[in-house]
Amino acid sequence: MDRPRQLPPRKIAVLFHPKKQATRPVADDVCRWLTGKGISVWMGDTWDEAAVRPRLPDVDMVIVLGGDGSMLRAARMAAEPGVPLMGVNMGRLGFLSEMTPQTWRDVLPKVLAGEAWIERRLMLRARTLRGDMALSEHLALNDIVISRGSLARMVWLQTEIDGDQLATYTADGLVISTPTGSTAYALAVGGPILPPELHNILLIPIAPHLTLNRAVVLAEGAVIRVSVSTDHQAILTVDGQFEVELQNNDIVEVAASEHISQFARVGGRTYFYHTLLERLGIQQVYHNDNIDSG
Repeated sequence: MDRPRQLPPRKIAVLFHPKKQATRPVADDVCRWLTGKGISVWMGDTWDEAAVRPRLPDVDMVIVLGGDGSMLRAARMAAEPGVPLMGVNMGRLGFLSEMTPQTWRDVLPKVLAGEAWIERRLMLRARTLRGDMALSEHLALNDIVISRGSLARMVWLQTEIDGDQLATYTADGLVISTPTGSTAYALAVGGPILPPELHNILLIPIAPHLTLNRAVVLAEGAVIRVSVSTDHQAILTVDGQFEVELQNNDIVEVAASEHISQFARVGGRTYFYHTLLERLGIQQVYHNDNIDSG
């Protein structure tokens, strides 16, 4: 049983990106500022899972400096001990982060004052099977993607939901996404945008040919089983960061994880829509009835 997290936090881990040099000085500044507020702080490398993961059960919150990729790495590590995350966006989009290098000094005092709320997001658990042998098991916050390898050939993906056949996708691949991932690869291949606190699972085919070509929204409890048919090689990708090579007749099973990802937020509950429009570069237009349209 995960121990209850203390909000406002008294123990915080600050993680920087080892290959983005700009994140280290900001991490140093954050640590100094938190220490000055009486917070117990330690700093780590987001990519150094062996060193970071064992220490997470003893902290109340993790602050991550980097882009969405860094947030995804931290989320997978923090899910099992149930530690909330906050991000300082130093990447390109920053869908998952609430702070920037310019705003963290305004946001963190609110967190320490107890004004944060916890947003809980669905995660996926994927198992790959080859006959009776389990090849791998992975946790994902964004998505599990089964796709063709380097050759431009389609794969055949016989897909069952809770033991009943849904479809055999003839396509470049299949995206199995959480609501968090609905603004990532799933969005790029035509899937719907879901609010992050929903606990549904999305299925979206990639470049389907003469097959089901619409996104399917599944309940949280659904179990997806995909049998791969290919005359070359297929790939399983986890959050766009890990790859598993798949062969003909391999099986991929995906279901909601028993763990969730938690994000500490200080913005309003509708922050997601404002952030989405901002990140996509969409200008909000307000109608004014007093304007003479003639």
